Amino acid sequence: MHHLVDGNGRPLVALVGPGQAGDAPMLPHLMRHLRIRRAGRGRARTRPDRVRGDEAYSSRAIRGQLRARGVTAVIPEPADQAGHRKRRGCRGGRPPAFDAVDYRGRNVVERQFNLLKQWHGLATRYDKLAIVSRSAVALHAVFTWTKALSDTP
Repeated sequence: MHHLVDGNGRPLVALVGPGQAGDAPMLPHLMRHLRIRRAGRGRARTRPDRVRGDEAYSSRAIRGQLRARGVTAVIPEPADQAGHRKRRGCRGGRPPAFDAVDYRGRNVVERQFNLLKQWHGLATRYDKLAIVSRSAVALHAVFTWTKALSDTP
């Protein structure tokens, strides 16, 4: 399961991918499905202000894709990548920009996954068909948004 969530943990995009695949290759697919309708008239918003990701998303390709779309990447550089960059000397380039204070907001995604894993069927992955898992993830998103909208004054 792969999610894009807003700053309050409400899912914006949810995709189900193969279990053996990593998280990073799914990011372009998640970004392609992102559509946030505007309150008034106008086309849907497809570009977030920033993407907070863990070290798995730290690659030149992902950073380049985000930079091309004008999205700020708040992704820490893993120690092995920093070591490789430093070994290359001046050809290694500068370290990527990283805002440690903004990165604290990434726990919102982890909390959303913890809520999702409270559903026994999703946590144990009993379902053999991806469509059933996707439906459960979509139903959980509906519950999350309904609760969030009912709590709004």
